[in-house]
Amino acid sequence: MAEALFHRGPGRIFRRLGPRAQVALCQLPLTVLVAVMAAITPSAWPSLMHSPLYAAGLALHGVLFLACFLVPWERLAHRLYLLIPVLDFAAIGFLRNGAAPLLPGLAVLVVFPVIWLSASGMLARSSLVLSFLGPFFIMVPSAAGDFPALTASDLTTVVLFPVMMLAVSLAIRFASVSLRLQQRELAEKDRELRELLAASREREKLLETVLDATDVGIAAVDRSGHFLVSNSRQRNFRRATGADEDVPGQGHQLIFGQDRRTLLPVDRRPISRAMAGESFADYLVWAGEGPEQRAVSTAARPLVSEEGRLTGAVVVYTDVTGWVESLAANQELISNVSHEFKNPLNSIIGNVDLVLDEAGGLPPNLAQRLLVVQRNAERLLDLVADLTASASTALNVHPKRTDLASLVETSLSSAQASAQRSHVEFAADVPSPLWAYADPLRIGQVLDNLVSNAIKYSPGGGRVSISAEADMQWVRLSVTDTGMGMSHEDVANVFNRFFRTESAQKAAIPGVGLGLSITRMIVERHGGSIRCESGEGQGSTFTVTLPAEGPPPSF
Repeated sequence: MAEALFHRGPGRIFRRLGPRAQVALCQLPLTVLVAVMAAITPSAWPSLMHSPLYAAGLALHGVLFLACFLVPWERLAHRLYLLIPVLDFAAIGFLRNGAAPLLPGLAVLVVFPVIWLSASGMLARSSLVLSFLGPFFIMVPSAAGDFPALTASDLTTVVLFPVMMLAVSLAIRFASVSLRLQQRELAEKDRELRELLAASREREKLLETVLDATDVGIAAVDRSGHFLVSNSRQRNFRRATGADEDVPGQGHQLIFGQDRRTLLPVDRRPISRAMAGESFADYLVWAGEGPEQRAVSTAARPLVSEEGRLTGAVVVYTDVTGWVESLAANQELISNVSHEFKNPLNSIIGNVDLVLDEAGGLPPNLAQRLLVVQRNAERLLDLVADLTASASTALNVHPKRTDLASLVETSLSSAQASAQRSHVEFAADVPSPLWAYADPLRIGQVLDNLVSNAIKYSPGGGRVSISAEADMQWVRLSVTDTGMGMSHEDVANVFNRFFRTESAQKAAIPGVGLGLSITRMIVERHGGSIRCESGEGQGSTFTVTLPAEGPPPSF
């Protein structure tokens, strides 16, 4: 790491210098030491002022330092500047032999040219030879002067010092080679990182382009609630809600429920539900207020790590204002037409009733025809009522604490006659009391519809069972029959308006396919859900889930 910092810091600055400045900088440490020695020589070692070799060594060092600046190294052959450390050996030899025996330790200055040569990257053999021969020739003159009285210790010094410098050169050489290898590796890694960074930026730009080109808003958040990815449509949605906070889902936002007036609590906002780990689809909210208010359908899926840990969520926003308005217009049209049908139908039924009551002497065939008119008019009136209910965008429910067991008993009693005609038996396994937060009138309508369907779709007789279970939050009612059942494809569409199974049509079972659609609407208005499980020839089970308790009281 330190080497990497060097290459990124001082190393980078060194490479930016010109050749002359680089050579001078390499020579500077030795020059500074020699300059200090020259400055203190008159006071510390006055006798050296009369040594020609010492003076020549000082002068040669000065000339070499000036040559670092004056010689145009950039115009000369590659590495010719290495003449400077080679000549340093001569200058140090003059200094050492001129100052001996007063300053014999000056020979250690050869470490500077040795380091320079070893780290320069020149041929290993050349640098090693110079690192040994330079110190050797520096040590030889003093030993030659004492040749008659030369001892084993003197010979050891003459040989040992060059060997030490050779060892220093080898160590520096190995360190330099290792450093260059690491530098190459760092350069390769740096190149790879740059390529990965460039590729990542390209992918990020591509992702942003794709997301901004979609006609839905997309936002990805982490577990702490910070945005990871969002597109322009999602940012427009945030602006429409007045969101100005950095953490999604918090603070004041203009996000309303389906009534377009009640602000959603923080924990029911789409992004808050997603951050809590919920997975949902077709969650309709209204964003903004006034003429600019928009209907937004939201969906969310959690982001899960390989360890199965929740790491965030993706939320999708779809503007469905046009679809909601079209649906409302369609429902209003059906409601108006249904309303216009009611008056003439009521008039027909009323007049037929009067004729049947007052004309007791009518021929039997005429009375029979009037009964047919009456029966079909009543059937049309029931159909109009179903159409009106299914088209209502404000099907009102007034939930309160209700005993579902009593509603089950009432529903079974009302359907008893129909069950006897169809040879259907009833069975109930419902604890009493069974409390739920529900509208008794509407849930009674749900039970009547489910029970009557169970009887109707058991043309060969059978058994209809009602069971229930409850926990602290939900109450579940199940209506099970042993009738004809449905295929998996039919189960997927059974709650759609006007849907009827092919088997029901072949069996000529009466109906228009609105009952289950209305049933689902009622249950969902309670904040509950309904599901169907069935198989062909295996009967069907409809399970209604309702809240056990109501919302907390507001103070």
